[in-house]
Amino acid sequence: MRTRLLPLLIVLMAGVLLALGFPLAGSLAAAEQQRVVVDRLDDGARFAALAQFVTGDDPGIDERRATLIGELSSYHDVYDIRAGVFYRDNRAMAVAPEGWSVPAEGEGRRAFQEALLGRRSHDPPQVWPWQSQARLSIASPVVRDGDVIAVVVTDSPTGQLRSRILHGWLLIAAGEVAAMLVAVGAAFRLTGWVLRPVRVLDAATHDIATGRLNSRVAAAGGPPELRRLAKSFNEMADNVEDVLEQQRAFVADASHQLRNPLAALLLRIELLALELPEGNEEIASVRTEGKRLAQVLDDLLDLALAEHVAADLRITDIGELAAERVAAWRPLADEKGVRLVLQGGAVTAWADPVALSSALDAVIDNALKFTPRGEEATVRTAAEGAVTTVVVSDRGPGLTDEELTRVGDRFWRSGRHQNVKGSGLGLSITRALLAPGGGTIAYAHNEPHGLRVTVTVPRTAPPVDQGFTDR
Repeated sequence: MRTRLLPLLIVLMAGVLLALGFPLAGSLAAAEQQRVVVDRLDDGARFAALAQFVTGDDPGIDERRATLIGELSSYHDVYDIRAGVFYRDNRAMAVAPEGWSVPAEGEGRRAFQEALLGRRSHDPPQVWPWQSQARLSIASPVVRDGDVIAVVVTDSPTGQLRSRILHGWLLIAAGEVAAMLVAVGAAFRLTGWVLRPVRVLDAATHDIATGRLNSRVAAAGGPPELRRLAKSFNEMADNVEDVLEQQRAFVADASHQLRNPLAALLLRIELLALELPEGNEEIASVRTEGKRLAQVLDDLLDLALAEHVAADLRITDIGELAAERVAAWRPLADEKGVRLVLQGGAVTAWADPVALSSALDAVIDNALKFTPRGEEATVRTAAEGAVTTVVVSDRGPGLTDEELTRVGDRFWRSGRHQNVKGSGLGLSITRALLAPGGGTIAYAHNEPHGLRVTVTVPRTAPPVDQGFTDR
């Protein structure tokens, strides 16, 4: 969930920062240019004050004209800004550098025309850092006795202005990057704070689904809604555990209480068989059904115990354990004419040796039941990444795809195998034995025919998560 939530938060924060950054960058550029425009207007006003009292056209006889020309020349030499005072008919009163005239078109001409109307020119278009050829043209009217007699025009290069704008933008960009880094760090902390209880809750749900009914969520940390959810989850888990415990107790008690009457009933059947002719089919049928009922009760008791007993996990040599179980079952395999083969070497895993031995017994027993005489059943151990597997394959009739989805359900048996001895609880008991230790069991087709059962146990110790409490 974090991989989906975190990019969304980052994109939203980046959008907010960009939405703030672009107007700020535009405002900075406008403020820098406005400062330059105000300076040029002040300079133009100063030149206009000198020019309004200049009379005559001969610079040699007009001291004020000479002063004005000197000021304009110094201004150009110092700031590299072209400046001039022009009469209404475009003739130059004074200009620097010499020979410069009012532009015939463009912003300079527009500013000149506006100044002739008695007002300063409007603000020029915004100059951006990438406009290397851009210049600023500002015009101010020279007024005497209420009439515009001339116009002061300045034409400024924009190198320094563009440099200041670019420098300001770099500062804004650095601030945006710093803010983004802080926002990303805050997003990591926020998503971790919000999602950690969700991950703990997900892990606890998985544990309960796989049989660790004592797993609980520590209702601390995270938003209040998630703390309430954790509390409700713990209450639900308590209720589920209580109900299942009552169910297990009932099954165990019922199985135990029924065994004595059933044993007495079987004894009476045996006594009755002594008084009837040998080979009586009815007595044989009753005896068979009684023994089958006894096996079902025993399996129910085993299942109840398997679901109740906690796993005693330890490092176990799975290869050695599998070899022991194969050796124990080989006499029965030889009697049935089935080749029971062990493959694989020494591999270790974290498992309950007693529970795993019982689970392997059930799986190997199931394989021998359905493997025809002369065929082969194999037990193969292997280490695959974080788990160790024990694969038991047979060459029996196998199961259909639909039957594979139901194998392992309690009391379920394939309609094609009803004549095979069994209660339909063996694989359910296996799954119950493996679950407390984090083990699993899976079923698949074994080509060209048969069933492949894979028992999986973890190779690493079960994690201890501070988000859980085990009661």
